[in-house]
Amino acid sequence: MAIISLHDVHLGYGGSTLIEGANLHIEREEKICLLGRNGTGKSTLMKLLCGQIEPETGRLIRKPGLVMAYLPQQVPLDIEGTVFDVVSSGLGQQGRLTAEFHRLSLAVAESPNAEQMTQLGHLEYQMQQTGAWEVERQTESVLAQVDLDGEAMFAALSAGLKRRVLLARAMVARPELLMLDEPTNHLDIDAIAWLEEFLASWSGTLLLVTHDRHTILRLSTRILEIDRKRLTSWDCDYNTYLKRKESMEEAESKAQEQFNKKLAEEEVWIRRGIQGRRTRNEGRVRKLQQMRQNRQQRLAEIGKAKMQLQQAQQSGNLVIEAKGISFGYQLETPVFRELTTMIMRGDKVGIIGSNGSGKTTLLRVLLRKLTPLEGTIRHGTRLQIAYFDQLHRQLDEEATVMHCVNDGYEMLEINGKKRHVVGYLQDFLFTADQAKQKVARLSGGERNRLLLARLFAKPSNVLVMDEPTNDLDIETLELLEELLIDYPGTVLLVSHDRAFLNNVVTSTMAIGPDGTVQEYAGGYDDYLVQAKTNTITETDQRTKEKVRQERQKPPSTPKLTYRLKQELAALPEQIEAMETELDELHARMAEPTFYRQDGSLIAQTASRAQALESHLADLYERWEELTELE
Repeated sequence: MAIISLHDVHLGYGGSTLIEGANLHIEREEKICLLGRNGTGKSTLMKLLCGQIEPETGRLIRKPGLVMAYLPQQVPLDIEGTVFDVVSSGLGQQGRLTAEFHRLSLAVAESPNAEQMTQLGHLEYQMQQTGAWEVERQTESVLAQVDLDGEAMFAALSAGLKRRVLLARAMVARPELLMLDEPTNHLDIDAIAWLEEFLASWSGTLLLVTHDRHTILRLSTRILEIDRKRLTSWDCDYNTYLKRKESMEEAESKAQEQFNKKLAEEEVWIRRGIQGRRTRNEGRVRKLQQMRQNRQQRLAEIGKAKMQLQQAQQSGNLVIEAKGISFGYQLETPVFRELTTMIMRGDKVGIIGSNGSGKTTLLRVLLRKLTPLEGTIRHGTRLQIAYFDQLHRQLDEEATVMHCVNDGYEMLEINGKKRHVVGYLQDFLFTADQAKQKVARLSGGERNRLLLARLFAKPSNVLVMDEPTNDLDIETLELLEELLIDYPGTVLLVSHDRAFLNNVVTSTMAIGPDGTVQEYAGGYDDYLVQAKTNTITETDQRTKEKVRQERQKPPSTPKLTYRLKQELAALPEQIEAMETELDELHARMAEPTFYRQDGSLIAQTASRAQALESHLADLYERWEELTELE
């Protein structure tokens, strides 16, 4: 039985129709990803489902007593209090009573007075009468589940932790249907991975809006798509959806070609006037009129971005050389330290790290906008740098869209050809009316597209992009990927989008918690494999040394059984053989040509290396167990 259903629903916003004739059934324990271009009505549909707005026409049916929770795209600015207060507020009046009791308890514990003690007694009585003690236990349980400190102040938390608190507030009411609108936006990779793991293990029904393809692949059991005002359900995972969608678009394209051909033939016939008014051809005339009407009413496919990069003259072979650079506001606590790197023409370098780790700072130091505390930075020759700022500081809120692109000039030159700025903006999906609007009226995704339009309007041979993927829909993301892959210049890229990093970058810099910066060949998945390979602990090193020493020891009187003695004697040889094979694999993976092979060969090699590492760890552990028994 469906927990929520739509029947022939029409939905509009701001005077325009977003969805027509929608039919939908959501069942228990489904994990559904809702896809669609920016502005197609995804957030509006979620508000409809959770009861914030009503449909223009049609029926919406919810299961009686259905408990729902909705996490909006933006973190509200008016939330105050401790984490416990915020989470417990998800339980209504009882939750607010519990939050007040919790707040007052903390105050009394710090500096008790008679008035507060009296208020606390009244609150305790009310909680007993209303059953609010269960609310406190429920809140504490959820806080433990999502690993949050209930006494921390909400306002002091990072963006990622604030989203986790809001998720806990949504979860505390134990909803049957949980709706999340772009929950991964502005989260770092670790926070996204935590969220995916949490949602994958959650037993309720999930409706999720996201443009993160890795998250969609991990979580979705069904795909919903809003396209040209139609809501379509695809009962499959994301990869299968992509294949079916491609086949459907090909069939639709052929059908439209046939329709247009037939219409053109009929238009020729009617213009010739051959028997156009005779009775026996009136049916054909009516059919032509209907075809014209159908074509007029047929919804055109939403335009696709046609972005193109303007290329400057080629830079020198060396782009940036850094030697032993460290940066921080105090030398004792640097943001990052002792980085030595050389970036050459054509390199595409991804920079990753947790929020606050210094990724943007590292970019600014490499660009010599900030002076390092230690070390030196040298730039190559003929550099023309274009910089994408994640905070959109380059956009004037009060200026028009077209003014921001080309500083008020109506014409610009793209790769040697003159273009009007409005026509250029249409390549980035801005209409002529939107080109005249102020920047302040644009959504997050539209601002990102505008900044890309401004960036690409100027020639460059070095692109520096700080979180360019936020709020972009999947089609625009994929086009941006293609542009960067084909770009002959150098790219420095900060991103938390794992699929984007995998598809674009040729090497990855990872900023660790201690400020060290490690470089790895390949994208994010390659970084994971290599980082795991390089993370051999000191304990493992000591164990290896013990094994080597054991090989050189003279035979001793055994204290083990004969079988265990045989097992222990065989372990050093097994370990040595596996270490040799693993060293060979690492050497192969370090070769420049390794990541140019077929993807299946790369995956097979990486998988074998992981298996060997795991087996080696087991053998070391077994060796220690047996040696302790001697």
